[in-house]
Amino acid sequence: MPVISFANAKGGAGKTTAALLLATEVAERGKTVTIFDADPQRWISNWSELPGRHPNIVVQSELSPATITEQVLEAAQERDYVIIDLEGTENLMVANAISVSDLVVVPIQGSSMDARGGAKILRLIRKLEEIVRHDIRHCVVLTRTNAAVTTRALKAVQDHLSTSGIDVLLTPIIERAAYRDMFEFGGGLATLDPRQVTNLDKARENAALFAAEVLERVQTRQARRWYDWFKKAS
Repeated sequence: MPVISFANAKGGAGKTTAALLLATEVAERGKTVTIFDADPQRWISNWSELPGRHPNIVVQSELSPATITEQVLEAAQERDYVIIDLEGTENLMVANAISVSDLVVVPIQGSSMDARGGAKILRLIRKLEEIVRHDIRHCVVLTRTNAAVTTRALKAVQDHLSTSGIDVLLTPIIERAAYRDMFEFGGGLATLDPRQVTNLDKARENAALFAAEVLERVQTRQARRWYDWFKKAS
């Protein structure tokens, strides 16, 4: 089943939040998910030890560059979705995970540093495409944006991505207290108490739209793979 990686060569770009939002949204739809926590900070592993983790979500953190490809492919045979939270650097672990991904999501904040980190991953994807001899679908999600204000730095990043022809999700991940509370208290947005979390309804709407865009790209990719296989077989 689909393998979705989250990667940026700069730490703090919002990879872990984006990965967990997608995983919890998918689990709430009744699908099974394995999250590979390849980030040395182990935020998702820590989250998994808090109360309220969805029963459809399994978190694995025992990984190495030599084993991650096999582990991911095995999990993809058993679970509806595999989500990989990669570390904020460019190394063999990241390259191996990207090479077996159906979609790579590159989270980028509205800053030149994040844009440079994202550009490194985009260059790595192009190199890997030459090695594995097939396209690796990828897209950018803008993260930690302000719902009310578009900064000059964010606008510059948006303009650069647009002129470079890079696929950017229409739904940015807005900076919300609810997302931080997931890591603090456990569970997903569905289990948070709206009486204790500000703008929880808006956070849920934002997460649902983000997940829908990601899943649409994965489903398109899967349909294309089946089409290519059918053409070769016929």
